[in-house]
Amino acid sequence: MVGACHSCDSCNNDLENYCQKMILTYNAPYYDGTITYGGYSDHIVANERYVVRIPENIPLDACAPLLCAGITTYSPLRYYGLDKPGMSVGVVGLGGLGHVAVKFAKAFGAKVTVISTSPRKKEEAIDRLGADLFLVSTDPDQMQAAMGTLDGIIDTVSALHPIMPLLGLLKNNGKLILVGVPEKPLELPSFSLIMGRKMVGGSGIGGMKETQEMIDFAAKHNITADIEVIPMDYVNTAMERLAKADVKYRFVIDIGNTLKTA
Repeated sequence: MVGACHSCDSCNNDLENYCQKMILTYNAPYYDGTITYGGYSDHIVANERYVVRIPENIPLDACAPLLCAGITTYSPLRYYGLDKPGMSVGVVGLGGLGHVAVKFAKAFGAKVTVISTSPRKKEEAIDRLGADLFLVSTDPDQMQAAMGTLDGIIDTVSALHPIMPLLGLLKNNGKLILVGVPEKPLELPSFSLIMGRKMVGGSGIGGMKETQEMIDFAAKHNITADIEVIPMDYVNTAMERLAKADVKYRFVIDIGNTLKTA
């Protein structure tokens, strides 16, 4: 985001991301009526409130997705109290959001369980990203064995999926936090919430103060996004690959070196 009203309760509490007049970095009307172009801009003049300082030890290309996927997963871990050492945290989906969620949760000292429909992601989750456990969500035996073991779950999946099995994995007072956005509404089984005093919540990016906090935390713990840098003329192919989930885990467009020659 690059703007907000700066006078509402959200803005006054460093939560510009929840301001009703928030201005998105891309394709949104700015104060002067022009349309924002985000990373596709030739140059940007920004209010200093919306400028994030990037520590020198983080590569800019691998840091860029942290301003989206990073803060989207860091913020709910912090707000919902899942940032304490020794907590058991589940991450549903191992994609652009999920792989960063695993890294942040591990850096907080959590025991991390990746939950996926794809058994082939187990090696990636445990051996490379450092998750402690892996559950195949379509395997009833695995899900049954893990019931009541998690303090909280970050659900990053944007496809329609049942959440009742996920609620079963939570301990009493556990929290299921949605950060993915399915096209259709999810079914919310009230009895599963009542039995165990469980919670379903949501979270969307973070305010600028928390975004800077996240970047500083990432720098301290050497956290970056896993990326594939592409030229501008590869964008259409990248979109086709993205539709097939053929990327680990974020495309980053090299605008500065390839936009003018595309």
